[in-house]
Amino acid sequence: MTDKSVRVGVIGTGHLGSHHVKHFAKMKEATLVGVFDTDQNQSKKIAKKYNTKSFSSLKSLVKKTDAISIVTPTESHAKIALKCINYGKHVFVEKPMTKTILEADDLVYSAKKNNVILQIGHIERLNPALIALKPYHVEPRYIEIQRLAPYQLRGSDIPVVLDLMIHDIDIILSIVKSKVKSIKATGLSILTKSIDIANARIQFENGAVASMTSSRIAKNKIRKVKIFQNKLYSTIDLLLGLTEIYQVKGYTKDKLESSTNFLFEIDNQKKIISYKKPLVKKEDALKLELINFVNSVEGRDKPIVNGLEGREALKVAIQIQDTIMKDLK
Repeated sequence: MTDKSVRVGVIGTGHLGSHHVKHFAKMKEATLVGVFDTDQNQSKKIAKKYNTKSFSSLKSLVKKTDAISIVTPTESHAKIALKCINYGKHVFVEKPMTKTILEADDLVYSAKKNNVILQIGHIERLNPALIALKPYHVEPRYIEIQRLAPYQLRGSDIPVVLDLMIHDIDIILSIVKSKVKSIKATGLSILTKSIDIANARIQFENGAVASMTSSRIAKNKIRKVKIFQNKLYSTIDLLLGLTEIYQVKGYTKDKLESSTNFLFEIDNQKKIISYKKPLVKKEDALKLELINFVNSVEGRDKPIVNGLEGREALKVAIQIQDTIMKDLK
């Protein structure tokens, strides 16, 4: 395929959907065919803003495209995505990919059957502060993540586990290369009829442990990751775009002379704690994610998060949510 050959449509033109439209409209790798929303006034408004077409039906848009980005409420993901896949279209679905594992399995199976790309929108995989960690050999023994946010109406219709914590579940599953052994979780409903604050502890078969806390009733936004392993500690601020690495290394005079290294002694051996703050390249993660989707459609890349990975994150999120609900009964 050549530039501008991938014809893309966006279904859902709300807050996040409008950002999808904005990026596709500017993207040299694809042509934005148009948008569709059940709220036709909103659809026309966004189409006018980004100089594209508002379609009167989902089917009429899908027929004109090669790939579809689905940015609708979670309960409609499965139905819309399955329809697009069965039309032979490549599909990008925002997280969580579906409401149930059965629905997720249907999408994964149908995408494979129809030989199309199924990509899930776990945007934090492309957070520049997390990408800065890639040059380091990371084998976590313990991970701690906090994701706190002030209350807002958008997203409050689903539990905080599926709205916020699922980001961190995906991050953890991508870093810890092991199967989940056990899950413990607790949570509370405070402002809404759903779970507003949750804490989960995941133990993996390789012995690694991850602890996550997510809340949508905090005063300020916090998105922090701490990773502990043998001879390495890392702290990552996903919101501020800050990554810090502390490593234990053998003592040499030249290492000690560095202003970012610290000397300590253990078992009569001198060691150095090396401190580094990797350069975090400021990027628009959503833009990178959507470019990756288009490049995957063209066969130049692979999805950052494919259908199976999205399904695994959803599976763990549902297990956490079910555990919390059992404890509340």
